[in-house]
Amino acid sequence: MLRRGAFLVLLLLMLSGCAGVKVSALETRDYISLRRGDVLSTGQLSSSVGTALQVVGIGQDECKAAAAVCLRTLGESKALGDEQRLSVLAELWLQEALRLDRSAQTDAQTDAMLDAYLESARHAYAYLFMTERTVGQRALDDRQTQVRDYYNFSVQKALTGLFARYQGNPPQAGEGQGNFVLHSGRWQIQGTVGDVRLAGGRDLPEALIPAASLSFKGLRNQYRRDGLGAELVAMTDRRVVRKDSAELAWSETPFPAVTAVASFPGATLDEVLSTQRVHIVGYDPFRQDSITMAGREIPLAASFTSGYGLWLARSGFASQSLLTLVGKGEVLEKPHVYLMQPYDPNRRIIIMLHGLASSPEAWINVANEVLGDEALRQNYQIWQVYYPTNAPLAFNNKAIRTALEQTLEHFDPSGTAQASRDMVVIGHSMGGVLSRLMLSSSGDRLWDALLERYPLQGRRLERVQKEVGPYVRFEPLPDVSRAIFVAAPHRGTPFAENRISRWAAGLVKLPASVLGRITDVAQLLIVPGSANAEVLTRPLNSIDNLSSNDPFVRLSADLPISPAVRYHSIIGNYTPALSLLDSSDGVVPYSSAHLAAAESEIVIPFGHSVQETPEAIMEIRRILHVHLHESDGDRFAGPVP
Repeated sequence: MLRRGAFLVLLLLMLSGCAGVKVSALETRDYISLRRGDVLSTGQLSSSVGTALQVVGIGQDECKAAAAVCLRTLGESKALGDEQRLSVLAELWLQEALRLDRSAQTDAQTDAMLDAYLESARHAYAYLFMTERTVGQRALDDRQTQVRDYYNFSVQKALTGLFARYQGNPPQAGEGQGNFVLHSGRWQIQGTVGDVRLAGGRDLPEALIPAASLSFKGLRNQYRRDGLGAELVAMTDRRVVRKDSAELAWSETPFPAVTAVASFPGATLDEVLSTQRVHIVGYDPFRQDSITMAGREIPLAASFTSGYGLWLARSGFASQSLLTLVGKGEVLEKPHVYLMQPYDPNRRIIIMLHGLASSPEAWINVANEVLGDEALRQNYQIWQVYYPTNAPLAFNNKAIRTALEQTLEHFDPSGTAQASRDMVVIGHSMGGVLSRLMLSSSGDRLWDALLERYPLQGRRLERVQKEVGPYVRFEPLPDVSRAIFVAAPHRGTPFAENRISRWAAGLVKLPASVLGRITDVAQLLIVPGSANAEVLTRPLNSIDNLSSNDPFVRLSADLPISPAVRYHSIIGNYTPALSLLDSSDGVVPYSSAHLAAAESEIVIPFGHSVQETPEAIMEIRRILHVHLHESDGDRFAGPVP
C-alpha cells in the first residue's frame, strides 16, 4: 500500500512537469518580427492573421490553397470584430494580389490581379474609416500602421497597373480637366489629377512611376512624409533636355510628385464593402499636406525627392555640360529655365545658376536639402538655369535676364503673385559672377570704356547703341532681394591664365547663334578695312572672361549691386597653410570671392565645389530661413535655425 502511494506521488510530480504553457525569452529581432512582420515586410502573414484563422478554424496552408473560400469564410464570420476581420481581409487580399502579380500575363489574369489589389485597398479603407474607433484613437496601434501600408501599396499597384495597361490614354475621358474613367473587370474607376499641374498643359500623365521603386546614387538623402496615399511620380515626358527646348525659355518638370488617394463610396460599412466603384484623386504633395477623409483631417503621404531625382537621372546633364563647352553633342544655344516643381504662385522663387562647364547637377544635394526642409519646402520653389557656359559673360548676362523675364511673364503676366516678389538668386563660380551682374547697375562705365577703345560716330554709333548697348548697359533684375554667391570669382582668377586653361580656352566652341552675334558686333566696332572681324571672336569666350586680366571682368568687378539686394558669400579654402587673404579654393582666390559689403561671409575648408558640402548647405538653408522672416515674418511662423 505504501509502495503504491509513493508511485502515485511520483506520477503526479512527473505529470505536473508537462505544463500546457512554457515560457522562453525572445531575441529583440524576433520580438520585432512577431509584432511587425507581415506579408509586405517579410512575405509571411502576420500573427494577426494567424490568430484570426485559428478563431474561425482554418489553417494557414488551407487558406492559401483555397483563398476564395478562406476569404469568404472570414468575411462572413461573426466570431471576429470589424477591425480584426477587415485588417485580416486586407492582408489576405494583398497576399492574393501579390501571388497573381507574379504570373499575370493575359487580360483576364491582370483583371484578377487588379481586383485583388482593389479589394485589399477597399478593406483597408473600411478598417481605417468605417469602424467604431477613429484613426486618431488607434494612432499607436502597430496594426493600423500595417493596414495603412496595405492601403497605400494596393492603391499604388492598382493605379500604376491601370495606367500601364492604357499607356496613359484611358478609353473614356471624364468631364473636366484631368479627369478619367477606367474599367477593370467588375470595377469602375473614376479619378482626377486636376489638382496637379502637369507640364505642357497635359490633362493626364503618360505613366505613373512608384516612388518606392526609385533609388538614387549621388543624393545623400531621400525626403518623404508619412501619411495616407500612394507616392508616385507622374511622367509627362521621357526626356528633360530636348532639341526643341529652345522654342521656349522654360520647361516645367516632366516628373512631378503625385500622391494618389482612393475612396470607396458608401455611407455604411456594408455599402463600402459591396460597391464596385472607386474614386481616385491625385494631389500635389508640395501644395497639400493633409486631406479630409470621413470627416477627419488625415496626413497626406509624400515623396519629395523622387521627382527631382528622376529629373536629374533622365537629364543627361553630366555628359552634355562638357560637350556643350567644346561645341559637341546637343549644343545648348541659349539659357533655359527648368522648374523643379509645378509652378506655384504662392511660393517664392529660388534661382540657381551653375558654373563653367557645369549644369544643374552642380546643385544636386543643395536643391534636395532645400526641398527636404519642411519650412523651406512650403515657402519656396526652385528654378534652375541651364546656360551655355562657353558664351561670354556679357552675352549670358543678357540672355539669362531675357529667359527669366520671359518665364516670369508667362507664369505671372500681371506680376502680382507672391512668387514674383523677393526672389533669391544663388550662383556658383561663374554662375555667381553672372548673378552679381544681374543684380548690378552698369551706369555708363562699360559703355564709356567701349567708346574709348572703339571711337564711333554717326550711323555706326547709332547702330552700336542699338545692337551693343543692351550688353553693356543694364539695371538690376527687379524683384530679387537676396543673393548668395558661392566660390564666385568676381575679380577673375589667375587659374584662367595658366597653360592648361589657355589650352582649354582654345578648345571652346561658341554656339552658332552666339558666334554669329559676336561677328555682327565685331563688324560694327572695327574700322572698315583695318582688320578682319573674325579676329575679335577668339578672345570672347567664357574661360578668357574669367581671367583676372580680362577687361570686362576688371570693369564690371566694382559695379554697384542694387541697394535693395542683401547678399552673402560662401567661400572655399583649399590652402589652409596660407593666410586668409592669400588663400584659394584651388581655382578662385579669396581676394576675388570676397565682397566687403556682404551681409555674411563663411569660409569653409574645401575646394571649389564647396556648394555641395554640408556646411555650405546648412548656411544656404540658414539664409533662406532668415529671408522668409525678414521679407514676410507675419506669414512665416517657422523658427530660424
